[in-house]
Amino acid sequence: MRCFVVALVLSFSANSFAALQFTKKKVTLGSKTFVVEVAETMPQHERGLMFVNKLDEDQGMLFIFKNEETRFFWMKNTLIDLSIGFFDKDKTLVDVQEMKSGQNISDANLPSYASAKPAKYALEMNKGWFDKNKIKLGSKLKIHP
Repeated sequence: MRCFVVALVLSFSANSFAALQFTKKKVTLGSKTFVVEVAETMPQHERGLMFVNKLDEDQGMLFIFKNEETRFFWMKNTLIDLSIGFFDKDKTLVDVQEMKSGQNISDANLPSYASAKPAKYALEMNKGWFDKNKIKLGSKLKIHP
């Protein structure tokens, strides 16, 4: 009976994760305008880009939080390396970090990536995206309606 309950809970959790839907928004950063998926709720924040095998060149995810504070990200079940930009409440880029995939790393050994300054927004893109596009600290993020 216990195995059945555990299997049922795991099945429900996996199905709940798979059922999460993300809205899309157009954003501009530097000279680039592109469309990203948006994570605004706690379940969306927790899911993020888990289990994604590949991102197109200008594809990513924007995390929007209710307040500005130091943000911590980890790469559990994330299959690809990512760059993350942290933005303050004024949508100014305050930190960029390179994050290694969490594939084949136990939960106990997963690194946590903390924003260098308080942030209200975080943008995950392909590894090296900010450097490749010459996006520097102080750049402004515009979220289109």
